[in-house]
Amino acid sequence: MKLRDGSGITLLLLLCLTNLSLKSEAVWLTIPSSGTKSKCVSEEIQTHVVVLADYYVVSDEGQHTITAKVTSPYGNELHHNQNVTQGQFAFTSTESGNYVACFSMDGTQQEGSASVSLDWKTGISAKDWDSVAKKEKIEGVELEVRKLEGIVDAIHQYLIYLKDKEATMREVSERTNARVAWFSIMSLGLCILVSALQIWYLQSYFRKKKLI
Repeated sequence: MKLRDGSGITLLLLLCLTNLSLKSEAVWLTIPSSGTKSKCVSEEIQTHVVVLADYYVVSDEGQHTITAKVTSPYGNELHHNQNVTQGQFAFTSTESGNYVACFSMDGTQQEGSASVSLDWKTGISAKDWDSVAKKEKIEGVELEVRKLEGIVDAIHQYLIYLKDKEATMREVSERTNARVAWFSIMSLGLCILVSALQIWYLQSYFRKKKLI
C-alpha cells in the first residue's frame, strides 16, 4: 500500500500521538518512618473507566513494608493491603471524582524512609493491547489504528464528561446567584422595614414628649 507524502506525515503524527498517549510513567513517593507517615496521590476519573496500578517498595535501609489503601470519591474502600512490599489493584470506576491512593509505613520500629513506585494507568492506557492483538490477529499499522480509535473514543468520552460537569457547575452557579439575589432583596426589605419602624417609634416618642 502506497501513501502520499501528506498522508504519511499524518500517519506518523498519529502514531507519535498514540505512543505519547499510551506511555505511562511511575510516580515515586517517599514515605518517612516518623512524622507524617502517609503519602497520597489522587486522580479525577469519570465513571466506567478501567484503572490498573502496580506498586512496589524500594529502600536502601533494609526491607520496609507498607499499607496501601485506595478509596473512591465517596469514601468507598476499593483496595486495602497491609504488610506488603509490592501489590496491584484494578477496578472500574462507578463514581465520578477524585480517586485517592494512600501509602503508609507499617509499624513503629522501621527506621529511615522508603520509596514507593506507583505505576497508575487509566482508560486506554490500562488496556492489554498484546492480548487484543493476539485475540484478533492484528499487528503493525492496523493495531496502531485500533489504539488511535480507542484514544479518540476516550477523548470523546472525557469531553462529554467535562461538558456534563460544566453544565452541573453552571446550574449550581445559577442557583447560588438566584439565592444570593433573593437574600439581598430580603435583606434590603428587612432594612427598609426596620428603618420605617425606627422612624415610627421616634415620631411616637417625640409626640409623647411634645417635642413635635
